[in-house]
Amino acid sequence: MGHRRHSSPRRGSIAYLPRKRAGTLEPDMNTFDIVSDKPTLLGFAGYKVGMIHVITLDDREHTPNYGKPLMNAATIISTPPLKIIGFRGYTNNHGLKTLFDVYSNSMPNNISRKFVMKNIDQNSAINNAESKIDMINSLNAIVCTIPREAGLEQKKPYVFEIGVGGGDIKSRFEYLKSLLGKEVRVNEIFKPGMFIDVGAITKGKGFEGPVTRWGVKRKQHKSRKSVRALGTLGAWNPRSVMYTVPRAGQMGFHQRIEYNKRILSINNPQENNITPSGGFMHYGILKSDYIIVRGSVPGTIKRLIKMRYAIRSTAKIIAPNILEVVV
Repeated sequence: MGHRRHSSPRRGSIAYLPRKRAGTLEPDMNTFDIVSDKPTLLGFAGYKVGMIHVITLDDREHTPNYGKPLMNAATIISTPPLKIIGFRGYTNNHGLKTLFDVYSNSMPNNISRKFVMKNIDQNSAINNAESKIDMINSLNAIVCTIPREAGLEQKKPYVFEIGVGGGDIKSRFEYLKSLLGKEVRVNEIFKPGMFIDVGAITKGKGFEGPVTRWGVKRKQHKSRKSVRALGTLGAWNPRSVMYTVPRAGQMGFHQRIEYNKRILSINNPQENNITPSGGFMHYGILKSDYIIVRGSVPGTIKRLIKMRYAIRSTAKIIAPNILEVVV
């Protein structure tokens, strides 16, 4: 950079390298925080519907707008019930190792599109798990969410694990045993005013150059024939291009987790139908339970959104005062 008079910070963050396409549409969310006294599921899942505006009273004390109407950009997430199809016990022996699996005798209709379970004996699996309960360090619920119940055309369900927290191991085991084969609704897990973390696969934007992908500056039009290319790839020696150099490549379709999204409302279409005339753009008619989350959420319309109890939040749970919803 011999022509520069002053140094310049690097362009773009290298915190998420490599910026390649995600391997699946389902995000990984494996860390859960135990925030409850009694056993409960620590997460949920839904599908992105779209964005609206919600007018609320600002309940943040010591702010200039406290007690005044506040316009919030918000995201609607369709949350059909989760089916608890099993649970898994882990032991911590130089890392988490699976100790047992328990599956329900009653499975959803389209679960065979995901995997085939043969000769399921629920009672013997539960007895085997109870004999090993003293060796367990953690328990996860095996759940599935069916896109058809949210109004999507996809038949294949998503199957994944959700952590269980609160109480001791035995109380969590009894809690999961009581839920085996049943459905759980979102209002049993989350409450309005809570802060949650959301994870999804972001919108894919294809192959982009370094200006768009990393935010490098365009060159002056007299300096080179190229304007949107890099000025240099590095020094003559060593004769290699460092991984920190901004290059063209895939942009978007990455896994991202965003923290501390506040739940503004939890409703179902029968009591509070907010579907506009003709349905939501690119989504359609809202048919299942839904939650309204303040701010944006990663991903495109109809994409799977995983949610969990916030692992970084210390805010109090205060139900927001909603004045108006602008669809």
